[in-house]
Amino acid sequence: MPAYLVSVCEVTNPHDDFKKYISLSERLLKKHEGQYVVRGPEAENIEGNALKGKVLVVTKFETMEKLKGFYQSEDYQKNIKHLRDGSGIYDIACYEEAAP
Repeated sequence: MPAYLVSVCEVTNPHDDFKKYISLSERLLKKHEGQYVVRGPEAENIEGNALKGKVLVVTKFETMEKLKGFYQSEDYQKNIKHLRDGSGIYDIACYEEAAP
């Protein structure tokens, strides 16, 4: 069953290491067969303020195991994740696709 990694990001300081984070995490994501579904700020804020000015990243994986393989990998946890430190606030969760 497909699984999604959903990140709501408030980027306040896009420093040089953050730019490296984006590039390296994208490469690792592809290695783990993930694909971006949504990646960027809202096209239009329709209702409420919780997402206003935030960046939403939705990444699809074939299975929850592949998603966790990406997020929990030593490469991501030890070599990449720290590059976004000090760049903003990140709320991240995993979701499984709804049954048909």
